[in-house]
Amino acid sequence: MPGLRVVIMTDEKGWHTRQLQAALRARGAVGHCVDLADCYVDTTASWHGLVIPGFSRGLPDAALVRGIAGGSFEQVTKRLGVLHALRELGVPVYNDARAIERSVDKSMTSLLLHAAGVPTPPTWATESAAHAQRIAIREGALGHALVLKPLFGSQGKGLQLVGHVGGVHHPLPALDKAYGALAYLQRFLPAASEPGFDWRVLVVGGRAITAMRRVSTHWVHNIAQGARSEPAELTRPLAELAERAALALDMDYAGVDLLPSATGPAIQVIEVNGVAAWQGLQRVTSFNIARAIVDDLLDRKLALARSASEPGAGKRA
Repeated sequence: MPGLRVVIMTDEKGWHTRQLQAALRARGAVGHCVDLADCYVDTTASWHGLVIPGFSRGLPDAALVRGIAGGSFEQVTKRLGVLHALRELGVPVYNDARAIERSVDKSMTSLLLHAAGVPTPPTWATESAAHAQRIAIREGALGHALVLKPLFGSQGKGLQLVGHVGGVHHPLPALDKAYGALAYLQRFLPAASEPGFDWRVLVVGGRAITAMRRVSTHWVHNIAQGARSEPAELTRPLAELAERAALALDMDYAGVDLLPSATGPAIQVIEVNGVAAWQGLQRVTSFNIARAIVDDLLDRKLALARSASEPGAGKRA
């Protein structure tokens, strides 16, 4: 699709944005990197009322979300509002604001996975420290430890064990600013082997396309926390679970984290990432991941949007 102008929403430029821009160039399109913080509403500027730097009074042909900077509640609301507005104005957004909201809020992710019947560890989210303590005591009596996670965290930051693990007691910490005065607790799944590992499966356009194992002697398996990436066979059970998780959150593309489990379902979905990084995954994948993402954006998402906007599309539907 030559001549297309795609906005890459990102708060920092780097390897991922260069990969996406190269993949777009290979398709004859241009990718412009724009920070959502620099986008704003001005109803006097154009018919649509949005200002996207680099697009004058017009709109991009499509938007690809690579990163959203943190900020105040009001700032983040405005940034997501820009993505909502683009979608309402007919611009395909990949992933759109609704999908990002579902994945950024880990409690909503857990709820939607559970409702869709996707195997995932028991999860609780409560604003009451006393309630959280009761949950920890009850789970401890059943022989289970818990993982306390920041509701909006990423890359394995801020994760803490709660309860008895390996003969060591880990108390529930104060639910201070680091956790937003909220306890998001998930049942801890002990390592099924030594060293422990999890899987990251990338789903693009509803189809699992590649996977890796993240191996670490620590119970946190994120690459950012020191885990190493290894090639992994994309087995049918892994692919099916990852695809069901992405579907439950209605995502165009998703990085799905799965853990082997010695109790309950053999494989369980831990998290679903709506703005997934893939640099570690690319090291163990033979094809270009950015090209797969761009191809799905242009050949499926944008093509569907254009088909829906054609005269008579509603009658055909």
